[in-house]
Amino acid sequence: QVQLVESGGGLVQPGGSLRLSCAASGIIPSLSVMGWYRQAPGRQRELVATIMSGGTTIYTDSVKGRFTISRDNAKNTVYLQMSSLKAEDTAVYYCNGRRWPLEYWGQGTQVTVSL
Repeated sequence: QVQLVESGGGLVQPGGSLRLSCAASGIIPSLSVMGWYRQAPGRQRELVATIMSGGTTIYTDSVKGRFTISRDNAKNTVYLQMSSLKAEDTAVYYCNGRRWPLEYWGQGTQVTVSL
């Protein structure tokens, strides 16, 4: 059974930082395409960052230079380091794992950027 469990969300002031974690079981992140998505109220879920099995990373334009996706193979965990956070980064953040033809989602963790 595959499980993706996110943690690390919370309330942070603009300009602050947070690190999200996605602990994976039943799926090996280093052999899969792992990603972070987010969904703000009233908006569609969007891809934020992806890390390929070979280590290549891809980011949506709005987070380039501020967010970093990484992977700890020994811990089967994927991270999203978020810096210089803005109010528009407020959303529920979801961990996603894909190993064709299957796809898995975590339950989401709330990130709120506000004074």
